[in-house]
Amino acid sequence: MKNLSIVRVISLLLLAPAVSANDALPKTAEKFEVNGHTTYLYAAPQPGAGKPWVWYAPVIKGFSLAGKKVYFEGFLRGGISLAGMDLGEVRGGPASTEQFTLFYNEMVKRGFSPKPILLGQSRGGLMTLAWGMRNPDKVQAFVGIYPVCNLETWGMKNLTVTLADYQLSEAEMRARLSEFNPLDNLKGLIEKKVPMFVVHGDVDKAVPYQENSLILKTRYEAGGAPITVKLIPGEGHQATPSFFESKELLEFVLKQAGAKAP
Repeated sequence: MKNLSIVRVISLLLLAPAVSANDALPKTAEKFEVNGHTTYLYAAPQPGAGKPWVWYAPVIKGFSLAGKKVYFEGFLRGGISLAGMDLGEVRGGPASTEQFTLFYNEMVKRGFSPKPILLGQSRGGLMTLAWGMRNPDKVQAFVGIYPVCNLETWGMKNLTVTLADYQLSEAEMRARLSEFNPLDNLKGLIEKKVPMFVVHGDVDKAVPYQENSLILKTRYEAGGAPITVKLIPGEGHQATPSFFESKELLEFVLKQAGAKAP
């Protein structure tokens, strides 16, 4: 089965736009400002139809996904651009979501797809899901790498940062948690049947699977929407091949960007 999966990924890459030796992948990101915030863009040399792109978070003083060779090369050679905006340590508050929308509008203005694939790693999951729950019609798919999904548990353990982002007192924040928690606001994404793929470790202590991806999976499936969760036994919040060389994740993104399996 493993060999079959690899063959399928190779087939998808072959079906994607060809990248010749003269179409070298960008070594550095194009940077531009959106309302005073730095945005990073790695444009695919041969973009796929509709100029698909992966919106990655968190982007804080750099674009860490660019260092993950399997995804970086796989996406770009598949015609999928990578982009993200540095808002610092935000937690999905309405104000920071509005800033992300300005970034989204700029990307669309530059000709990129109006329906990006959201990819949230760790706390980036909270950032992207919070934007997605408010803009379900603008999301092609969601991908999570041990993503934070639960504002009520994880977010409230980081009170100083969370309250600063939401601009509320602790009492106000706790009273309105169900209004802001992505896990309580999946209705729009479910109605649009936005596909999701998540990879998470079963012994993750930083972002516990049971409090985050498991609840996301349970509620999403209950609503009849498509979600795949790959649970990694014995691994936690780590930068291992299980999370950053996942053939299933790469295959999912390529498919959502329009590369069809034979």
